[in-house]
Amino acid sequence: MGERGGAIVDLRSDTVTQPTPAMRAAMAAAPLGDDVFGDDPSVNALQEKIAGMLGFEAALFVPTGTQSNLCAILSHCQRGDEYIVGQMQHCYRWEGGGAAVFGSVQPQPIEHEADGTLALAAIEAAIKPDDPHFARSRLLALENTLGGKLLPFAYLQEATALARSRGLATHLDGARLFNAAVGQAAQTGGDARTEARRIASLFDSVSVCFSKGLGAPVGSALCGSKDFIARARRIRKMAGGAMRQAGMLAAAASHALDHHVERLADDHALALRLAQGLAGIDGLQVEAPQTNILFVDLGGPAKVRANDLLAHLAQAGVQATGLYRLRFVTHLDVDVAGVDHAIAAIRGFFRA
Repeated sequence: MGERGGAIVDLRSDTVTQPTPAMRAAMAAAPLGDDVFGDDPSVNALQEKIAGMLGFEAALFVPTGTQSNLCAILSHCQRGDEYIVGQMQHCYRWEGGGAAVFGSVQPQPIEHEADGTLALAAIEAAIKPDDPHFARSRLLALENTLGGKLLPFAYLQEATALARSRGLATHLDGARLFNAAVGQAAQTGGDARTEARRIASLFDSVSVCFSKGLGAPVGSALCGSKDFIARARRIRKMAGGAMRQAGMLAAAASHALDHHVERLADDHALALRLAQGLAGIDGLQVEAPQTNILFVDLGGPAKVRANDLLAHLAQAGVQATGLYRLRFVTHLDVDVAGVDHAIAAIRGFFRA
């Protein structure tokens, strides 16, 4: 399709990646058992690896990030409890209300600041007094990255310290934790794996997705204490997430942790290249990317043309999404040529 001779530039999400040949080989060679019985060696190895990388006692391999967040919230909270969360966080807005539906846990959403954080004063104000009129405030949930935004480490320190001082547990939806770590390492001059552990050390539990920028086909991990993971394991079973010979999937995730963390910097560089290539187009506002996600807004009279732009891009062999804003996501299956083709296609639309 389009000028690339049939090749599609898929910028819809970093979830569309295909396993690399080396990852497929690791999957094929994975020793298998029955994870419901706890004897799949590849699953056990992955859980030990991610827990060790992030500094936790234990971890649990689950099919999806949505299920990982559900297990986390229901392990921290009971019926009649609430979790404090941002309006645009995935575990509140984009996961079907699972904690409320399945666990009778009430969300208390807060508006985000421009940088994606939740104002400390707003968190403080949302914590309920110990009174029968109110749901019991039990958990602060944050997300890093949020829409590609890296939450500042100093902010995470302050927010989690506030939660602890008020008796709240803390959970991090780290679906793109390693993108955050790579971005933070670029600021500090440090190592991405060290930065991931520093971020994780502030939270009681952390969810990590393997099927986004890390490039595995399926799976997330929930990390926490041994007791916490034991509770989460029961919830995973109730939610239908206990799998049998899951080691083939776990092997892909282990391969990703070994080989695909540092290369996330390439995705960040491509998102920046895309942003720079779109700069100066009249009627197009480009939000400078911090990681691998680029948001673009059509301002003024051009705003109604978003669907036309998406259709134009599809004809040119470029896929993107516009669920609430135009979004372009770079990943390991996108290269410089693909980004440059997308830039040319978008510029062609505005010249028409």
